[in-house]
Amino acid sequence: MAVMEWLNYHHLLYFWMVAKKGSIARACEELRLAQPTISGQLRALEESLGEKLFARQGRRLVLTDSGHVVYRYADEIFALGRELTDVLRGRPRNRPLRLIVGVSDLIPKLIAYRILEPALRMRGGVQMECYEDTPEKLLLNLAGHECDLVLTDAPAYSVARVKVFNHLLGSSGLALFASRPLANFYRKRFPASLTGAPFLLPMKNSAVRQILDQWFEAQSVQPRILGEFQDTALLTAFGQAGNGIFAAPMAIEREVRSRYRVVKIGDLGSRLTEYYAISAERKIKHPAATIIAEVAKNKLFGVKAT
Repeated sequence: MAVMEWLNYHHLLYFWMVAKKGSIARACEELRLAQPTISGQLRALEESLGEKLFARQGRRLVLTDSGHVVYRYADEIFALGRELTDVLRGRPRNRPLRLIVGVSDLIPKLIAYRILEPALRMRGGVQMECYEDTPEKLLLNLAGHECDLVLTDAPAYSVARVKVFNHLLGSSGLALFASRPLANFYRKRFPASLTGAPFLLPMKNSAVRQILDQWFEAQSVQPRILGEFQDTALLTAFGQAGNGIFAAPMAIEREVRSRYRVVKIGDLGSRLTEYYAISAERKIKHPAATIIAEVAKNKLFGVKAT
């Protein structure tokens, strides 16, 4: 029978304090310990974990990738310890539920907001942390239990080979928008009028771009591509300024028209873009994530929960 390896929480505390204070010297002042003591404990922790937790940059100590992972867990461990002490001492428990979400940089900001916002209204409160990155990096973080949920516009198996589970939140048609002068001109004889029209498009690795390219081909439309964007907010800003035509989900059509003061030119018919919540478990268990999924399915996208 294998012997269980126990984590030395004293060593973890010293590491956490050094990372939090930014140097061994400041950690020594806080803990009232000698520098050789803390340095030795840090080495012992690194040896027990088999990972380097700090790297030196000039005179500074910076966390390695493994160090960041350990720090996040240490932060949670000691926060729970403080909460336990407060409960046992009779002080009210007021620590909000924490939800860490990775948002794909390919998802429109308004869609991400509409999906996540219901969690902020849940009873008891929630502390939400949102990170934006590529789907590949976010899914690797999810597989490493560094976040609770990832929002993407494509199922996980198409962007990363990690053991995670897809939960379809819903789908939305796409529509084309532009400033009023452009829209008034290109609405005539739509969609044939779009050949040669100035377009602002997402990058080719996005689901929306693939849908647009397929639609252009089906309609025999050859757009004039003025720009390709990784960031959907920047793409929309260019569209709002009248630089070209852009696509947005019809689920947020009202917000797009009112917030950016643009006009709808037309829609792409039955072609849909999908949105997924991806978790490390087969069933979403986090209370805030459950609310997000339910509201998205029943209200935002109008899909009945199964």
